[in-house]
Amino acid sequence: MREIARPFVAEGPSGVSVRDRFKGLAVRDMTVLRAVGDHMGRLASGDLARRVRDGLEHSTDTWAERKRELTAVSSSRWAGSVTANTHDQWGLSRRAQHAHLRSLDAGIRTVRHRLSLPVGEKGSRGGPGGYRSRSEWFAKSRRLAILEDRYDRVRAQREAGLVSVVRGGKRLLHQRHHLTTVGKTPDRWRQEWEASRWFLTADGESGKPFGNETIRVTPEGEISIKLPAPLAEYANARHGRYILAARVSFSHRGEEWRDRVEANRAVAYRIHLDVVRGRWYLDASWTRKDLPVIPLDALRAGGVIGVDMNADHLAAWQLDPDGNPVGQPCRFDYDLTGTAPHRDAQLRHALTRLLHWAKRMGVTAVAIEDLDFTDSTTREKHGRRKKFRQLISGIPTAKLRARLVSMCAEVGIGVIVVDPAHTSKWGAEHWQKPLTSKKRQTSRHAAAAVAIGRRALGHRIRRRTAPPPAHQSDAQGHRTAQAPSGTRGREGNRPRIPGPRTRSDGAGHGANAVDQDTQHRSGRPAEHVQLMLSL
Repeated sequence: MREIARPFVAEGPSGVSVRDRFKGLAVRDMTVLRAVGDHMGRLASGDLARRVRDGLEHSTDTWAERKRELTAVSSSRWAGSVTANTHDQWGLSRRAQHAHLRSLDAGIRTVRHRLSLPVGEKGSRGGPGGYRSRSEWFAKSRRLAILEDRYDRVRAQREAGLVSVVRGGKRLLHQRHHLTTVGKTPDRWRQEWEASRWFLTADGESGKPFGNETIRVTPEGEISIKLPAPLAEYANARHGRYILAARVSFSHRGEEWRDRVEANRAVAYRIHLDVVRGRWYLDASWTRKDLPVIPLDALRAGGVIGVDMNADHLAAWQLDPDGNPVGQPCRFDYDLTGTAPHRDAQLRHALTRLLHWAKRMGVTAVAIEDLDFTDSTTREKHGRRKKFRQLISGIPTAKLRARLVSMCAEVGIGVIVVDPAHTSKWGAEHWQKPLTSKKRQTSRHAAAAVAIGRRALGHRIRRRTAPPPAHQSDAQGHRTAQAPSGTRGREGNRPRIPGPRTRSDGAGHGANAVDQDTQHRSGRPAEHVQLMLSL
């Protein structure tokens, strides 16, 4: 059994992003925004293609050369935003390429192992068995050749520094050949494709007016854009700027945003069009580096709420500092079917209800598992269990954790992350039946929430055990499983109490002097064995 990792406090969000809709957008404003987005989008596509061609030969000199070329057809600040975004995309593609290699390697190792076993052999604990028939064995042998060829090809591309990246998204690109399935017309798809490839993003600059020189937003909501050099004819203000008739007013975090722009602190902006709704939006984002870090012991002092994450709900239970369940368990359902915005809204709604309940209970910490199912959704690991693979893939592990951490930071609640090993199994074994009564049926997920909370508090998952009777121990001196987490040696053997134990050996002597399992359980009379040997 592997060693259980220690709980730790999750770091708070490193940035903030808010969004507002343009209000009162004129026709000329939309014309200028489309022209700027299309022009900068072509420049961004060309810069990304050149960065991909450079591969591993990229250097500061090539970066500077690309920026100088972009500056001549836009501006220095637009060029800086384009090159920075290009490097972010290239780096993201490299990380995705590495994850793809890891997935292929895991699949190859699994198939090789199963092919090496006799047909029909059952799997051992923690490992898959052989394939069920000769036909399946033959099909998987061909599958192995395909995986090995794909692995060699991707590895060669990674070693050469080549990546595959699509501005606008690969999913939207593939929809072009399946318009009937997705319910789109060619004109509708073309509008979405062009809008997704526009570039209207400007990085923030501290010390500049209102925190951004390219896309400037005043505290009153006035928006002005620094036009690229070829589009200077659209300017309606000094220094080649265009002031939009539209206004924005961030209702969420508006005061925090206003404080930053009034102090000329960096704020990054992104303008984008929602083709489906026909609306223009402005995203404002900035970094946060002043979040306080609360120690783990301080978060444990007020108890925690253990949360078990599932494909369709969150199971939660409150625990006091001693690890005892308090009150009734709670279940927060969500529906992760449908579009991405719908799934995201469902997740936010469930987490909002969870945090409101935590505030009512006066709890200062939420405990979650450190889950990562990236290596558990492959067909090679679970074979024909397609529904099980889809179930695992549907659990929003990374998104839920990111959402929970950012939302908890706003309400002053800490997040404790624990090792997910055996929480569901041990929770059902030690807590499901004791917490079930005639009026309350405890689910396996609620019991797992208790196990997660106890691990976050530093307690063992198993329930408290009473001391043995006096005739089996030294006057109820046996340590229970509820020893505080700070007790030294709580996982070790019970200390010996002075005094003779047998007529043949003194206290604290013998090979099994401190082995309580050996000395004091029926059927294992070690002391009598010592007596016979002494004779």
